[in-house]
Amino acid sequence: MVETHEIAEKIHEDGEGVHRSHDTFRKMTAIYVGVAAMLLAIASLGGAEATKDMLNANIHAADTYAFYQSKYIRQITYQVSAEQLELLAAGSPGLPPEHLNKVNQIVAKYRDTAKRYESEPERGDGKKELLEKAAHYEKARDHAQEKLPNFEYAEALFQIAIVLGSVSIVAASPALLGVSGLLSICGLLLTVNGYFLIAHLPHG
Repeated sequence: MVETHEIAEKIHEDGEGVHRSHDTFRKMTAIYVGVAAMLLAIASLGGAEATKDMLNANIHAADTYAFYQSKYIRQITYQVSAEQLELLAAGSPGLPPEHLNKVNQIVAKYRDTAKRYESEPERGDGKKELLEKAAHYEKARDHAQEKLPNFEYAEALFQIAIVLGSVSIVAASPALLGVSGLLSICGLLLTVNGYFLIAHLPHG
């Protein structure tokens, strides 16, 4: 026959075991929540860098296109000026030879300048080179823009995971911790994809 004090000791031992188990669960969950917070910081940093890269590339692309437009306008101006001088010279048959030579020199200079504006590989600021630079900046902008949704979704998942993890500590609920863990794994995958862009996500 089991004595009363033995039953009491057994209940006390079971209670201590449950208490120790809860303490271990809460400690491990607290460590997990700290790791999730660290991952959230990494995802936030990645999102901020992607945003900065996207804005910088967009500014460079806009500036390059503006420079291209300026170059194009000047090229047209030189071409029109050359044609006007040729027309004036053709309409002035009595123009002295030295003046005609001067006009021809100016026309040739204008046409050479207009032709040079088309492509200047040595300086890298011809119309052709400027279009290539603008396309490069646009590609960099689009690449950074594709990274953004990964970091945004990851941040949201990590935040929810941290909340659920914190609640699971109070409630001592392994189920909540499991859901939180799944969200953290998804957030981690999105963060990795944000840095390396292995898969492309739609972003409205």
